[in-house]
Amino acid sequence: MQMDEVARRGLVLLGCGKMGSAMLAGWLEGGLPKQSVTVLDPKPSEWLQKQGVRLNEELPEDPAIVLVAVKPQMMGDALPSMQAKGNGSTLFVSVAAGTPIATFEQALGESTPIVRAMPNTPSAIGRGITAIIGNAHATPEQVDLAEELLRAVGQVVRLESEDQMDGVTAVSGSGPAYVFHLIETMAKAGEEQGLSPELALQLATATVAGAGALADGSDEHPGKLRENVTSPNGTTQAALDVLMNEKDGFPVLLSRALKAAADRSRELANG
Repeated sequence: MQMDEVARRGLVLLGCGKMGSAMLAGWLEGGLPKQSVTVLDPKPSEWLQKQGVRLNEELPEDPAIVLVAVKPQMMGDALPSMQAKGNGSTLFVSVAAGTPIATFEQALGESTPIVRAMPNTPSAIGRGITAIIGNAHATPEQVDLAEELLRAVGQVVRLESEDQMDGVTAVSGSGPAYVFHLIETMAKAGEEQGLSPELALQLATATVAGAGALADGSDEHPGKLRENVTSPNGTTQAALDVLMNEKDGFPVLLSRALKAAADRSRELANG
């Protein structure tokens, strides 16, 4: 029913970079008619130009949804052009990092229905996780619709308050970079143990990807999975004694890192 209304009234995608493209691909695969989608993007990719959607054409009169996927620094230019669609029945969904709901309410009108979303980069391959929160004017049906659209690129979770976005940013928004750095440092340490750079990188990448998939697909807590790999007084135990050290191991380091990310998120949101 919800997607029928989107097909009838139209969907506007403001910005179509990697994240926008991944979502659009998911929607079209899910059966959303191409002519129901209007994409506004000053530099459309070759892929986008071949999709058969309405590209840089006049906007629908009363679109069901406007999904804002421009970079945060482009927001000041992009939002004023959408002002005419505010304070109505059009739902605005933002996947722009660090832009609070209040910014949208100021630009579009205070009674505009708005859902703020924080996806992460694995969304580009359909393995993302997105946190969402609606403002007071977004109806339960509209928040459901936002969730349905964002499920095209992975899992969706709902927050209880917008304040939680800073913690989400620290864990899942910025988190892929921590994992990439883990792969980098594991590979470098492997080289120090006599492996070639290529072999060390292949081993590290496959191990992190495989362990992540195992954790994602298992009903067991990651702590239990860790214990399953750890023989008493074995090689894994020797490594974990270093990594789990309460003075300078993973727990204290990651706690500091995530706090720094969350603090910076709060700073950016406050201008």
